[in-house]
Amino acid sequence: MSNADLVILNGRVLTMDPATPRAEALAISGGRILAVGSNADIAALAAPGARRIDAQGGTVLPGLVEAHLHLFAGAFGQRFLQLDGVHGLAALRDKVQAYAKANPQEALLICKAADYNLFGEGVTTTRQLLDQALADRPLILFAGDHHTAWANTAALTAAGLMHGRDTPPGNEVVMAPDGTAAGELREHAAFDPVMVLRSSGGRESLGLLGVEPETPPTPAQRAADLAVMRDGLKLCASYGFTSLHNMDGNRYQLDLLREIEQAGDLICRTEIPFHLTPSKPVSSLAEASELAAEFATDRLSARRVKMFMDGVVDSSTAVMVEDYADRPGWRGEPLHSAERFTEAAIEADRRGLQISVHAIGDGAVRRVLDGYEAARRANGPRDSRHRIEHIEVLHPDDLPRFRELGVVASMQPPHPPGAMDFPLDPWTTKVGAARWPWAFPVSYLRAQGVPIAFASDWPVSDLNPMRGVKAAVMRQPWRDGDPAHACTLHEALHGYTWGGAYAGFAEDRTGKLATGYLADIVIMDRDLEAIPPEELDQARAAITLSEGVPIWEA
Repeated sequence: MSNADLVILNGRVLTMDPATPRAEALAISGGRILAVGSNADIAALAAPGARRIDAQGGTVLPGLVEAHLHLFAGAFGQRFLQLDGVHGLAALRDKVQAYAKANPQEALLICKAADYNLFGEGVTTTRQLLDQALADRPLILFAGDHHTAWANTAALTAAGLMHGRDTPPGNEVVMAPDGTAAGELREHAAFDPVMVLRSSGGRESLGLLGVEPETPPTPAQRAADLAVMRDGLKLCASYGFTSLHNMDGNRYQLDLLREIEQAGDLICRTEIPFHLTPSKPVSSLAEASELAAEFATDRLSARRVKMFMDGVVDSSTAVMVEDYADRPGWRGEPLHSAERFTEAAIEADRRGLQISVHAIGDGAVRRVLDGYEAARRANGPRDSRHRIEHIEVLHPDDLPRFRELGVVASMQPPHPPGAMDFPLDPWTTKVGAARWPWAFPVSYLRAQGVPIAFASDWPVSDLNPMRGVKAAVMRQPWRDGDPAHACTLHEALHGYTWGGAYAGFAEDRTGKLATGYLADIVIMDRDLEAIPPEELDQARAAITLSEGVPIWEA
């Protein structure tokens, strides 16, 4: 056996390898794991001059996989005003006016993470209330889920929305009884006319729309965008992530990341999908195949198609099998007809592309499963690993279909109301108590043997995976007698490591610590198994390595 150029000693190694689940130390040679074993055995493998890392009793894990994030938008959004924890007009006014003063040249003031109950329980956020916080400049607030926004009168007027606008199904400019815009904007077609006002030109959000910049960015703009991407990658590495599954896509993002890769700075393996929006013809999937062929290195790839089937529960744009509990007769409107989605699923599957679909309501989940089943009938079974993103509500009849069709459940532990940052209402009221046992049903899916990948959906939720692990472990039912759908610590960590690697077809080289695997590793600053669950969110990455090279050191 050749000598190791790097050894990690004195760790609490959780390998995610059933053959050798625990160890003390790792030996690395040439960017791959040479051996897993005891301190004595591994120390003996160190070559003269080899680097030795003392894990100091901290947990050592495979490099974490962020299986659902929006890298460009999330990194750019760090520059916006964050409204986490802000409630009431006085607090909002103080924050917004200070932000406006600090950004005198910005054409649109953008705020993130606004609570649906910003002005109090059951109080609807209106443009008039926002005008009391700031009236003389365009202002828009986004809910944490990024599916609902609220704009003041100046923004609505500048965007031409004061008297409404026709929007596609599932999108809405909410109107007040007096025939003017109320201020609430549901989904992209409603709030994008406001967002085009911003000084950046909106390049950072174009992947969410699946489109390219209308005019080529200037060299200065491109340099700024490269800096944003690098900042996002560094932030991800600081949390222990070594692989990223982006959930919005366009060629511009791929071009930026390829330039970063060619400079040797693509510190996290990143996958960017082709975004098939409702407005694009199914024939545009030919472009997805072209991108998959062009961007096909181990660090940058484009092998997946992303789609949205519905919106979110909080704005009643998620699609349900049965009526919303608080709105009889309303089940939401799917963004793709059954025929259109089936055609797209068959064609993407025929091309050998993986599909991932945002589906939150049980009606949306069912429609996606129907499309995947149709693709299997048309093209024959294969290891497609098609994914469903979120699965906030599942109908019991559809549970066995996940395993039957080989579907990956891509879920976000921070999303259940009350688990981390999201309030119980309006989500729990809209879904209704009868459906609560089947909300975010991770334990039901696990019991069926369904592969599960965990993630944050950053910037919808905090990127910090240890907050997500804590949310998964400490999740509580909303009613006595209902399942908690909580995870053990090992199950939660598995979702952020091997689960994400499997979802990305990378489980043959990442996601576990075993001989021959890439040395993508995170060393935590403490022993995760030795601390109370309440303290899991305090843990951070001490060192993150990609192929044995440190990409983050605290």
